[in-house]
Amino acid sequence: MSANTTRYQDVVTRYLEAWNTTEAVALAKAVADVWSADGTYTDPASDVRGHDQITAMIAGTQDQFPGFVFRLVGEADGHHDTARFSWELVHESEGSAPVAGSDVITLDAEDRITAVYGFFDRIPDAV
Repeated sequence: MSANTTRYQDVVTRYLEAWNTTEAVALAKAVADVWSADGTYTDPASDVRGHDQITAMIAGTQDQFPGFVFRLVGEADGHHDTARFSWELVHESEGSAPVAGSDVITLDAEDRITAVYGFFDRIPDAV
């Protein structure tokens, strides 16, 4: 466990807030606030770079899973400029969480994300 978990927890909180922001202008701002300009996001289904592509990828995920929100599972942990955490995609009214995963992020000097490496721990067959 890191001695400075607050740093990682704060970044992960902003990261998940971006994923849960559904209004287009607010989403673009949230992405710009949490990612560096040339930041990347890579998981088994996506490989994108820059604010516009990341914003579009998040909006696409929201379209695919209407009524769902991302929720942190446990706490973020990290060292140096790298953090890891687990999350679930939870249906707001039903409480079901058909998708879950773990992400590793790297940070720049301003605690903005330079890269996300995502892994799916649970995903429905239909996705």
